[in-house]
Amino acid sequence: MTFDPHAPYSRRLFIKHGVALASMASTIPAFIQRSVAGMLIPGTQGQTSLPGVPQDHILVVLQLGGGNDGLNTVVPYGMPEYFQARPALAVAGPGTAARGGAGVALQLDQVRGLGLNPNLEALKGLYDEGLVSIIQGVGYPNPNRSHFASMDIWHTARLDGKGEGWIGRYFDNTCNGTPIPEGSVSIGRSAPLAMMGSIQKPVSFENAELFRWLGDELHPALREPYQTINRAGAVGEPEPASQRDFLMRTALDAQVSSDRIRAAVAKQPLVRYPQSDIARQLQVAAAMIRDGLGTRVYYVTKGGFDTHANQPGAHGNILRQTAEAMRAFNDDLKAQGNQERVLTLVFSEFGRRVKQNASQGTDHGTAAPMFLMGPMVQPGIVGNHPSLTDLDQGDLKHGVDFRAVYAAVLDRWMKAPSAKILGGSFAPPAVIRV
Repeated sequence: MTFDPHAPYSRRLFIKHGVALASMASTIPAFIQRSVAGMLIPGTQGQTSLPGVPQDHILVVLQLGGGNDGLNTVVPYGMPEYFQARPALAVAGPGTAARGGAGVALQLDQVRGLGLNPNLEALKGLYDEGLVSIIQGVGYPNPNRSHFASMDIWHTARLDGKGEGWIGRYFDNTCNGTPIPEGSVSIGRSAPLAMMGSIQKPVSFENAELFRWLGDELHPALREPYQTINRAGAVGEPEPASQRDFLMRTALDAQVSSDRIRAAVAKQPLVRYPQSDIARQLQVAAAMIRDGLGTRVYYVTKGGFDTHANQPGAHGNILRQTAEAMRAFNDDLKAQGNQERVLTLVFSEFGRRVKQNASQGTDHGTAAPMFLMGPMVQPGIVGNHPSLTDLDQGDLKHGVDFRAVYAAVLDRWMKAPSAKILGGSFAPPAVIRV
């Protein structure tokens, strides 16, 4: 693709090349796509929300990619069938000897015989402080055991896995034309389907240092916004509603957003974060929250949960990294004075089969726990643990539809019409107190 530096930069030309530019490399901000999409919708520019939508409420989504083993995360040590199905993988109950290298569970509920994986000590601390809600047996009807198909179902909140993402539809329904950098931010190599709406597109970047506006390198006209503002008398103001005015506003929004995000992330955090990728992602999100950006939704991802072989060590390690990152993130928000504003949702596309396989691992399953974190959650264990004897082809039967959890987040926290966004009514569990 070539660009003529002397060519007039019209609205049509910007739209023609803007999306292509955004997909050329990770160093081109993905918000160009969202800017163009929003500006194509008549009457949406400058709108931030509908009446009643709380602009100070933030949602952070943490995706556990690969299919987290729910049975070795929230451990049903009170069920003898658990140990029969997993002689080499089962986590022992409190007060008993460890077996198979999986350790001894951290006590959650002695009566129901439930504990947390011993590598989740940091999460257990948050749970004891009343900041965690554990929702048991979450899934959906006719479960799909394919990573890609199941993730599409979770991302779209549709059983066919088609259409826009559920977060994208939230923005389409409540925040048409949200200005940069408000809206949603995905911290990673690519933005997930969950964040893609018909109008709204997320900002996406893997490294804040690479997140910079390159417009002035693409065309000299894109250097002008700062010149026009800083030397308005000398350069002159563009005519309102002109193509030049459109271009300048777009470029200025993009440039200011890029500069502000990088400046926010460059600041020293208020707490010490662990040295892991998921901790780095959450640290970036916390830095942007601290800076006061208008972003409503942040999305981060921790992979590695596809534990088909030699599960105990690998699974325990990634659980520990995730829990310690969540602990640091919570403590950072608290130090900022932003803890009350941020709800964190943790999910995986499916759980694992009840029985271990021949490689001391577990294969793709169905239902698994979800987690919500923040002062606004109803703390404790929600729902009953799935039966280990009444199974669906060797897999757990779900007791809570994941869309009902989404409905609770949308209705109770984001104050958005969940039925319209999710395409149906789902009775939300009592997981959020506000």
